[in-house]
Amino acid sequence: MAGESDDDFIYDEASGEWISAVDAAAKVATSGIEVRDAVGNLLADGDQVTLIKDLKVKGAGQTLKRGTLIKSIRLTGDEQEIDCRHDGIKGLVLRAEFVKKR
Repeated sequence: MAGESDDDFIYDEASGEWISAVDAAAKVATSGIEVRDAVGNLLADGDQVTLIKDLKVKGAGQTLKRGTLIKSIRLTGDEQEIDCRHDGIKGLVLRAEFVKKR
């Protein structure tokens, strides 16, 4: 990761210890978690996905309609959750079962 030095540390929730940023980046790279969409396509950071179902967004007071394009997703480390952005909704997390890779 750019801009990290040897004295940067990150709290690792799995082990309960503080580890160096370099070690944390290596751990994420080798985690081996595969995130798949509703039809089985492998998802990666930066992919574009389309919703396959209307979804009510809690707290935002709106519904994302089927066919909505979500650009530049980020994987969270959970095999069913993806982090993304959409106009007017910050911190949107979607389940991979409701999206299809574009």
